[in-house]
Amino acid sequence: MAYRFLYLARHGDAGADGELTDAGRRQAALLAQRLKHVPFSAIHHSPLPRAAATAALVSEALPGVAVTADEIVGDYVPYVPEPGTLPKPYADFIDAFGADDLADGPPLARAALERFTQPTKDDTYELVVTHNFLVAWFVSQALDAPPARWMGLNQANCGLTVILYRPDRPPSLIVFNDMNHLTVDLRWTGFPEELTV
Repeated sequence: MAYRFLYLARHGDAGADGELTDAGRRQAALLAQRLKHVPFSAIHHSPLPRAAATAALVSEALPGVAVTADEIVGDYVPYVPEPGTLPKPYADFIDAFGADDLADGPPLARAALERFTQPTKDDTYELVVTHNFLVAWFVSQALDAPPARWMGLNQANCGLTVILYRPDRPPSLIVFNDMNHLTVDLRWTGFPEELTV
């Protein structure tokens, strides 16, 4: 029975131009040190610059591991709930996206789950450097939560989540949004400072 370990990391901190900030580069370097002994077979990343740069920095600690950009691990809304089913703050959040964005995301999210959760022949370790929404989607689906529950799950920049997939049982969430490798000044969850731990 083969184990499939999916490592998910949000990209490092980025500026308004989409490029990594100095803090984002430091976060990526620390993530690389955390992961340098994992026997990855592949690193997949979103095509967006902040994720591509994070993956490139992490890959420096993982020589010989293939690094691939893939649209299915990009930045998109993974699931769109039916109108009237969400609390107002979440409904307002969804309403801020355009119709094309809301139509394009769910098929990509289904493709991502199909790609990264299927049984493998041998034990497999893969890293996906992506965005907040997709990490939240994988976690919510691993926990068999209602599909809209991806909203409200926040990932720190370069926080680490690990999910184990085995063919004979439901997925196991091994680690969620772990920031142990980051110095305190680099831990960020998107919440106000008083809620940051």
